[in-house]
Amino acid sequence: MVKFPAPLVRLWHRLGSPRWFFETTAPWLPWLLGLGVALLGAGAFWGLALAPADYLQGNSFRIIYVHVPSAILAQSCYMLMGSCGVVLLVWRMKLADMVLEAAAPIGASFTALALVTGAVWGKPTWGTWWAWDARVTSMLILLFLYLGIMGLRQALQRPEAAGRACAILAIVGLVNIPIIKYSVDWWLTLHQPSTFKLTEKPAMPPSMWIPLLLSVLGFYALFIWSVLQSTRVVVLERERRTQWVQNFVAAEGSKA
Repeated sequence: MVKFPAPLVRLWHRLGSPRWFFETTAPWLPWLLGLGVALLGAGAFWGLALAPADYLQGNSFRIIYVHVPSAILAQSCYMLMGSCGVVLLVWRMKLADMVLEAAAPIGASFTALALVTGAVWGKPTWGTWWAWDARVTSMLILLFLYLGIMGLRQALQRPEAAGRACAILAIVGLVNIPIIKYSVDWWLTLHQPSTFKLTEKPAMPPSMWIPLLLSVLGFYALFIWSVLQSTRVVVLERERRTQWVQNFVAAEGSKA
């Protein structure tokens, strides 16, 4: 039997407390927001003003500094939701369902942004706004999964049943993530290979990939900020009848 360190066990049990999550994450929010804005600002200025034009695509390649981070975050968000689904079904941790609910609209937004910027990039590159490319199609399926999870939660009246159903759909939809990632390797597609690979050096010069890395990190910081902020709203809504939430609302009201 595997024995986990005591601090890790205590942290795991604390994560079962929405109140602990709400109080612990409050100091993180301004730092995450500031970090995200700073990184995105640096990445955008470097990528749009300082990075050289691509030798084939010219300046149209610069949309990569929005398209690639949004596509990466769209997949990361869904993996977070799938993980929350497992935690909810196995350990019945209600905070996992709150994160799942909060993350779905955020992930859908990143996916839609990736599809729109991909279409804008595809017009000068492929000569068309849309192609039923394997990666593009699997990203569209990802958007439908996000919308399906959001619609399923609204359709079911009982919160417990809605949470379990969304968790199952989120877990089942995880099969689409490796399809998105490896579609350019498994099939003959128009889409270029992944820009960043852990095992390979970037094909672009540093003057191009460093601002892209800054943009990705900035997107991640803003993503974490958004998920925490949205989850805190869900916590307040679901725990509104508890004494600690009523005390918090009263304290905030007195400040106003």
